[in-house]
Amino acid sequence: MAKLYFHYGAMNAGKSTILLQAAHNYTERGMKVMLLKPEIDNRDSETGEIVSRIGIRKQATKFRTDENLEQYIGDYAGQDQLDCVFIDEAQFLTRDQVWQLAAIADRLSIPIICYGLRTDFQGNLFDGSAALLALADNVREIKTLCWCGRKATMNLRTNAAGMPVTDGEQIEIGGNDRYISLCRQHWRDIKINRTKS
Repeated sequence: MAKLYFHYGAMNAGKSTILLQAAHNYTERGMKVMLLKPEIDNRDSETGEIVSRIGIRKQATKFRTDENLEQYIGDYAGQDQLDCVFIDEAQFLTRDQVWQLAAIADRLSIPIICYGLRTDFQGNLFDGSAALLALADNVREIKTLCWCGRKATMNLRTNAAGMPVTDGEQIEIGGNDRYISLCRQHWRDIKINRTKS
């Protein structure tokens, strides 16, 4: 039976790199994969490429938050053999879309492998991540490091001047220019110091 997977980590953990490597492993063996990414993530390419920070990239199909992924993937799988679906930036999925992905794994026996952030810059779960943590058959953390050498689990948002941002909209697209991965202690220390000033 196919499974729904969620691989999560802080910014700069290498999630997109691992996704692209896993997809390559499938295609190298002659298997058919589908790569998806949310339309809201327009950092790297208007055409919908998944791009890793180390420079590898692969074309993906963009989806909207109102898209029925069960229907979309099901229609595609009905036309062509599909061995696996990979989803980048899975934190931007809606709860309904996570249920749709679970249905694809359960009913069509196609593995669905999602990669994304667990929490936002305020330490709150994204809706997509919360649903994946609740529904995924397999959950795995992809680890990265804080500047101090501890495991980084938090994402600090910064402004254009590099100063920490502690409030604002949950979703603000950015990369190394806007986010820093920190351990919980350093993230909390910066947040507390920023609130006091």
